[in-house]
Amino acid sequence: MKNIIQANMSTNIQLHFRVATPDDAAQVAQLVQAAFRHQDARWTGPDAELNRRFTMTPVEVLSTITNPDAVFLMATNDKGTLVGAMATIKKIEELARMAMLAVDPAFQAGGVGRRVLAHAEEYAINTWGVKNLGLNALNTRGLLIEWYERRGYVKTGETSPFPVEAFKELELPEDLHFVEMEKNVEGSKGAGSV
Repeated sequence: MKNIIQANMSTNIQLHFRVATPDDAAQVAQLVQAAFRHQDARWTGPDAELNRRFTMTPVEVLSTITNPDAVFLMATNDKGTLVGAMATIKKIEELARMAMLAVDPAFQAGGVGRRVLAHAEEYAINTWGVKNLGLNALNTRGLLIEWYERRGYVKTGETSPFPVEAFKELELPEDLHFVEMEKNVEGSKGAGSV
């Protein structure tokens, strides 16, 4: 019952978006780390120990915030509480990379992630005029990949290696890798168009 109430609250909350500043780095890092460590198998797959080991430092967030071709977008509720965030990075003239979609665990399963992703997409389209958006997800996270597919992303057929050497003490699948996905947004302009 609690999850249903939280989901309904999440769907109905008003979100306010802004670009993160250096002063926000610690708060964004804390949110990303909490979201990625949250044990919800729908999104995180069978890699519970890997989730628990995930870390995000303010220095890492700051490197995105201070990059002239990148932003961390923050979503707050009416009380000013940070409930979601996502990085978007202009990679080349026609491509922006979407990364680190994070929603406060108390607000998950209520549409906040969808709205944060849509806002980040609109930002990339309107600010940089990109024609394609790219992102990736671990191959073990099938429901997350399907969620991105429902939002218009398609698998490119390419993969990126997962840094298994950083987690040698864990029993990870031998074929653990990132599935690369893209979404064509050519011709999309303005809010609500993606």
